[in-house]
Amino acid sequence: MLLDAEQFRKHLTGFDRSAWRFETQPTYTMPNEQESLARFLSGEPQPEGHNAGWHGTVRSLVAEGKSIGRVRTVRKPLTDYQRYQLAWGIPGNVEAGEDIRILDLTDLDLDLPTQDFWLFDESVVVDLNFRPDGTLINIERREDADLAQYLKWRDLALAHAVPVSEWNART
Repeated sequence: MLLDAEQFRKHLTGFDRSAWRFETQPTYTMPNEQESLARFLSGEPQPEGHNAGWHGTVRSLVAEGKSIGRVRTVRKPLTDYQRYQLAWGIPGNVEAGEDIRILDLTDLDLDLPTQDFWLFDESVVVDLNFRPDGTLINIERREDADLAQYLKWRDLALAHAVPVSEWNART
């Protein structure tokens, strides 16, 4: 079932226990990030309050006793978008309470999908479908998802990923 923005937002904030994302795209071409990305690439300083809306959402969810996290896959060399995300996006998200881990697939061959997805309460799967340029096509709640497979992918990704701080120390 395809979800509109409001339906997806209800999943993203209305889960009971946990939300977890598998993030695979080398670039996300999101309209609301283009100005910030351009500023980052031109060497400007990060603006005050960057990504504050998401940080507030994460803080609220964590304060309610819910967990939110993701594994971000990368391959070296990093794309401009990944450098932007790691410098301007992820640190504030982690500070707000999101558990973000990095899975460097440069020298690994794991049986993981190239599909982005969210897993809510270990029972609801929402696929994020992108074009090769990172433009979002649609958001789809999987009514027929092989839940055991998605959980296996989550566990495999978590087993090989490291916290952002550890990944930063290695690079």
